[in-house]
Amino acid sequence: MRFSLAALLLTGLAFSAAAQPAAPPDSVYTDTAPRSGLAPLATRAQAQAMGTKSFGQLGKDGNLSLLPIPVLFYQAETGLGYGLGALLSGRFSKDTLTRPSNARVQYWTTQKGQSLLQLVHTVYTPGEKLYLNGEISAYDILLYYYGKGPGTSSAAESETDYKLFIINQRLQKQIAPKLFFGAQYRFTSITQVTAPGSSVDGARTNVFYTDPRMTERERQNTRVSGLGPVISYDTRDVPLAAFKGNLLDVGATFNGTGLGSDYRFVRYQLDARHFQPLGSNRTILAAQFLGQFHTGDVPFRELAGIGANLGGTLYNNANLLRGIYEQRFRDRQMIMFQAEIRHKLFPNGGSVLSRFDGAVFGGVGNVNNYIDKFALSDTKYAGGAGIRFNFIRRDRVNLRLDYAGGTGSSPGILFAIGEAF
Repeated sequence: MRFSLAALLLTGLAFSAAAQPAAPPDSVYTDTAPRSGLAPLATRAQAQAMGTKSFGQLGKDGNLSLLPIPVLFYQAETGLGYGLGALLSGRFSKDTLTRPSNARVQYWTTQKGQSLLQLVHTVYTPGEKLYLNGEISAYDILLYYYGKGPGTSSAAESETDYKLFIINQRLQKQIAPKLFFGAQYRFTSITQVTAPGSSVDGARTNVFYTDPRMTERERQNTRVSGLGPVISYDTRDVPLAAFKGNLLDVGATFNGTGLGSDYRFVRYQLDARHFQPLGSNRTILAAQFLGQFHTGDVPFRELAGIGANLGGTLYNNANLLRGIYEQRFRDRQMIMFQAEIRHKLFPNGGSVLSRFDGAVFGGVGNVNNYIDKFALSDTKYAGGAGIRFNFIRRDRVNLRLDYAGGTGSSPGILFAIGEAF
């Protein structure tokens, strides 16, 4: 959602400075030999010897961190927003090879009456025998709607307002090293759908009512429920901020009346990511290709969208083409590619400066009603730069501040927890 953390109070950074384990950054979760340029694994005894448990750390060995996160943001369609969140990060076992888990809860409200209550989580059980991730979110949301297809006009910008409830959950079992297979379930419900009669500029009728591809049924309360298989090959060292490794994630979701859905359609998704150090772990190249494809009757809220946040941890927190407004371009089929270079700014700085990284990023994408109708002339572009603050050093949990712009959207500032992909 575009509504995800747009700014964080500076007090959140103060909490992080006090909450860090004394272990040096990235020492515990790097599983590559020194010849690769990455640090070797530190033993638990070494990690414990480097410091005592500090503020926010839980568990006998301090292997979990629980931190409060104040929320403060401003957006034109919401006004001032404010709230509070909490982040739990770490490992739920003594197995140092199991990747860190995390869970985040947040609540915020705005001057104009929008709100969010959300829980997102990624959990690896000991030995990574099971992998669970997903979200539960309840929004009172206002978003601009521009119509369907790659050629929508910014002049058609129109408000839509509705309550949105989402349950996404995935459960996978490790069937081979780093290979997980299982099922995913997705439920969405939109209610109390309203839209003013005119567009934002007042010059035309709200496109929510005039879009020729929008049906009257889509303007009403809608429930979508789907279930399907998913397989993931995931060699990333730390999923929230990978230095190295790959992710190949393929899944299908079958939505139908037998599952309580108002619409019958199938969603297919392919997500491929690659991460590698450029010379050393001071500079990281991250790249992602994502394709989302639909067959059947898809309501407007479920269409693939460029500029979207695909929804919590179920989609590995994928933010598609930052700088383009949330679902500014939406249709039944979508492809996009993005890349980012992340660089440690002050590797020899003090305890605070060494936590700052910089990033530059860019991407391209396209949407269309039909796969064979994609056209280069419809390609959308986005890019920008940002700063990262290593909020929980042990688990590589970063605060991310980006300035980005893109096709059909005004440049803006994005502030969130974790990398965009």
